[in-house]
Amino acid sequence: MRLILKWLITAAALYVAAALFSGIEVADQRALLIAALVIGLVNALVKPLVVVLTLPITFVTLGFFYLVVNAGMLLLAARITPGFELTGFWTAFFGAIVISLVSMALGSFLPDKNGPESRTN
Repeated sequence: MRLILKWLITAAALYVAAALFSGIEVADQRALLIAALVIGLVNALVKPLVVVLTLPITFVTLGFFYLVVNAGMLLLAARITPGFELTGFWTAFFGAIVISLVSMALGSFLPDKNGPESRTN
């Protein structure tokens, strides 16, 4: 159930980013849901390898390059997903930031993984 909620949160975040930036286009709801799924898969499968390979430059740039990695993952997801298009790198860069912030904000409303008994007061 939690996985489905995270998928829907990513879809909502992508919808917000598409509403904010004219360079992010999602054809319809089906494309939005598929794009959210692809973003999740790309972030789970490809991103860890890219993060490890770019660790030295990320360290030198004090973490700024990690934002570039996020933009790259969004561009990759757009290439894979029919009906989901980005106009360029900067659109992906700022779109990835918006998607991250909205996902983080909405994800904060999800219950803890281990339930309420895992919370400490």
